Formats: sequence, structure tokens, C-alpha cells
Amino acid sequence: MLCIINDQTDPFFNTAAEEHIFRHTKQDCFMLYRNSPSIIVGKHQNTLAEINLNFVKSRNVKVVRRLSGGGTVYHDLGNLNFAFIHTGKEGKLVDFVKYTKPIIEVLNNLSVPARFEGVNDLRVGDKKISGNAEHVFKTRVLHHGTLLYSSNLEDLSSALKIRPGVYHDKAVQSIRSSVANINEFLGEKLSITHFRDILFRHILDTYEGAEAYHLTKNDLLSIQQIKEEKYATWKWNFGYSPRYRFQQDIRLGRKNLVVDLLVERGVITEISITEQETKESLNELEKELTGIDHKEDVIMDKLQSFDINRYLPGIDKSEFINGLF
Repeated sequence: MLCIINDQTDPFFNTAAEEHIFRHTKQDCFMLYRNSPSIIVGKHQNTLAEINLNFVKSRNVKVVRRLSGGGTVYHDLGNLNFAFIHTGKEGKLVDFVKYTKPIIEVLNNLSVPARFEGVNDLRVGDKKISGNAEHVFKTRVLHHGTLLYSSNLEDLSSALKIRPGVYHDKAVQSIRSSVANINEFLGEKLSITHFRDILFRHILDTYEGAEAYHLTKNDLLSIQQIKEEKYATWKWNFGYSPRYRFQQDIRLGRKNLVVDLLVERGVITEISITEQETKESLNELEKELTGIDHKEDVIMDKLQSFDINRYLPGIDKSEFINGLF
């Protein structure tokens, strides 16, 4: 098994690295890495329904859709991520206990009473310290997980704070849990890199034939290409979301508007903007926004030459656009 410490902290790159190894490396692999502040959503989720968009914009938090299913998680440099990529027998690859076992062994050796619980969590007491997900294709499995070590839990909570009842869809919904950092349970405080190195050494010692591996120039070129073509794109991270309906009442100046959007593959396919009091529809505005991406800068560009004050006197276009998210 090839064992990799990946020092990159770009979440787009690191998600692409998992896919590169999964699809283009024949050997089994293990990788450890950290991401700069980012939100990682499951493959089958509605991204906008899972994130606090205002927090994301104000903090320049990256949003990335991963290859596996499951719920949304927050990463920062206090979170250590691990990934196992393994080849096995088709139909017998899903095994959350198997891939979390060495993680639990390391934690237990450090006197952290971690245990596997539920479908895919590691917990200490009633606190979640790790979430895990898997992606399977034929005889190949990608198992990856988070390890909350010294993350900013306040930012984690803020990043994943959503508004209920605004987005309606059949996407996979995240289940929020009470979380804690691993370093809270350590008798002797260790830096996250020291903890990473202990975990890495344990994997090398535990798996027969395990050896340290460094990503080659060809690896890096392939990863960069996957990043640019997929993981760094709005089309994948937001546009791939399942069909959803967005409904919200917004107040703009003296007008109360009822907004109803139907979005498919990121594109606004139907839109209704109605004045609450008069029930009058803003038909011209609806026509302008039908058939374009449900994306702030795209909507702003579309409305550049549109006289919105003709329908909403005294209202800045950005105020109106904020009401569409």
C-alpha cells in the first residue's frame, strides 16, 4: 500500500487528488491531508441548502462537492482528513468498520476512548469527532473521513447554519451532530502535525507492504487537470445539485415579494415573482431570469441593462439578488 502525506491545503486540489488516486493508481493507497477553510458537500446534496451562503461569502470559504455521498462537513487546518483507496471484490467493498479501525487504535493508544457508532461516525462519549463516507466503482472503493482535531467549532457551526423551509428538494439531507475536538481528550497536548505523523507511522507499521510515497510530477499534472475541469467549477460544486425549488418572501422597500424558483442542474427553469398585496406578477423580470444559472454573478450580469427600478422603485439590484438565495 502506498502511503502519502499530502501537504497541499487547497480543497479543490485535494478532492481532485482523491479522484486521481482512485481512478488512475492500481495499488492500494492511504493519504492524509488538511484543507484550508472549506465546506465539503456530499455528491447527492443540494449545495445551497446545506451552507450558510453569507458566511461563505464573507469569509471566502471554498465550497467543494466530493465524489462520495453522505452529509456536508466543514474543514479547516485543525481538521485532519484521511483516505483509503482499496481494490477488492465487487459487491463486498463497503466496510466502514474496517477503515476506521486503525484510526480508533491510534486514538485509543493516546488514551482517547473513541469508538465507532451508528452508520459512519467516530465518537467520544456523546460527541462526534469523525464522519466518514465511501464511494464505490466496480472493484474499487474510496473511503475517506474527517478527524476534528483542533478545528474552530464556532466557524463550523456558522458555516453549516441553514435556513429551514427555503429550499425544497429530494436531495440527501445532512444530520447535524454535537461535535468535539480530539485534542480536548488528550492528556498530553500534541500538535496536529505530530498527531498526523503518529497516525501515519501506525498505518505503515500495520499494513503489510505499506511504504511511503510522494506524488510525482505526473500525479500532480493529472490532479491539477481534474481540479480545473471539475472540482474548481461552479457547474460541479453547485450546478450538479438535484432539482430543487426555492421559495422565499422578501421585503424590498415598500413591496413584499413572493419568490418561487424551480432550478434544474443549476438553471432557473421556472420563476414566479409576485407582489404579496396585489398578487401582480413581475412578468418582465421573470422573463429575464428564466433559463440562466442560479448564480449571483450570472444574475447580476443579466440584469445590468435591466431597469429594475421600473418595478421596484429605489431598490438596488444587489438587494433583489440577495433575495433569490
